[in-house]
Amino acid sequence: MVRTGGAVNFSLNLIPGMKKAAIGDVDPAATNSPAAVVRLLSPVLDTDGLVINYFEVEPAESVGYAYHRHLDQEEVFYVQKGTVTFETEVGGVEVDAGEIVRFGPGEFQLGRNIGDERAHVLAIGAPRESEELEYLQDCPTCGEETVQVPEITESPKAILIHCTRCDSTTDEIPL
Repeated sequence: MVRTGGAVNFSLNLIPGMKKAAIGDVDPAATNSPAAVVRLLSPVLDTDGLVINYFEVEPAESVGYAYHRHLDQEEVFYVQKGTVTFETEVGGVEVDAGEIVRFGPGEFQLGRNIGDERAHVLAIGAPRESEELEYLQDCPTCGEETVQVPEITESPKAILIHCTRCDSTTDEIPL
């Protein structure tokens, strides 16, 4: 261990589980997020128990695909730049640069950039593998807001969104 200027520098060879990455060096990923840039950091850092994603969100865009909840995962969002307003069950919650917000399992939310500049957001979820994701959005067949669930298909490579009330496919997002 070597201390320099108050920081502790470790040799990566001495700590086998340590991983370091520059976010800008991670290739953007194709996801169902409308964010301008999405970088999946978990694979690069080889995390086991949590998922880490980086988003760059243009004005009027959102971090996620739709108003949603993870029944089996808590999420933390750190806004590095800009302002993101999270739509919640009790109204909008504004999170400015340098602030952080947590949503527990089962809490609906959707972060939107309602500012004038691109927002940079780090999202952390635990546990890493979230299997129970639900969206709350309009179903054209039912004619009202319903709970909907995603399904990933291989051919074609896409995410299908299904209404839990009528089982219709409400959206298909190519990957």
